[in-house]
Amino acid sequence: MDRIIAVNTNTFHGFSIEETLPLIKKAGFKYIELTATKGWTEHVFPSYVFKYLCYIREMIDDLELIPFSLSGHTSLLDKNRLDDFILNMQLAAFFKSKYIVSSIGEAHIEDDSVSNEKQLIENLNYLIPYLKKYSLTLVLETHGNEFCDGESINKIIKKINSDLIKINYDTANVLYYGDKLPEDDILTCVDNVSYLHLKDKGGDRDKWNFPALGQGYINFKKIFEILDKNNNNSPLSIEIEFTPDGVKDINEVYKALVKSHDFLHKFDLI
Repeated sequence: MDRIIAVNTNTFHGFSIEETLPLIKKAGFKYIELTATKGWTEHVFPSYVFKYLCYIREMIDDLELIPFSLSGHTSLLDKNRLDDFILNMQLAAFFKSKYIVSSIGEAHIEDDSVSNEKQLIENLNYLIPYLKKYSLTLVLETHGNEFCDGESINKIIKKINSDLIKINYDTANVLYYGDKLPEDDILTCVDNVSYLHLKDKGGDRDKWNFPALGQGYINFKKIFEILDKNNNNSPLSIEIEFTPDGVKDINEVYKALVKSHDFLHKFDLI
């Protein structure tokens, strides 16, 4: 089953987008998920000057990469942050992306928002006209303490009932944050999964350790079997976040990406 296999530029956290893009191309990938996550990885961002954003878009075109999605994590619980997220939508549209990714709460900055299901649903419904305007699908990531698994997000999705808001299933986050095996949890929501972050897990369950694909213990074989059995052809976006110690240099990131490419080749995905 042909599907999009992409690289999340957050894999190159700490390195510039100019350094990142050629190495993604060199590793054999065509699709990218641009990262615009406030306070963490701002490879592209709405506040950047237009000339620079045009330069990045031209660089992407010259490398023949396709920025099919944009990661623009913003607290969707906080009504005051919706304007920021709409700017991220405009940024995604500028890069001609089809998907925009966000956690429900803040991803990497202090989160002052209070969980309120009624407010969350109201906020998501408010965004639907903008998703239509910019021809985007919003995929909500399994991330954080409350909405850390597919089952919890799926309950929200069902109350929204819009084809423009679906789930981004992060294979390692459901284990790290939610203490659930992804091959079990994904069965509760597979019909509403429209995007996946392929992320492996190493070390203790509750330790930040996300190595190259195939170097941890996430059961990707089972996950791929579930997707195929359910005729789910969602895009797969590779994300490698290493350990809190980080990496010694950008070449170490590149090598991890090549290992991930080789791992997916074993499944005839590349």
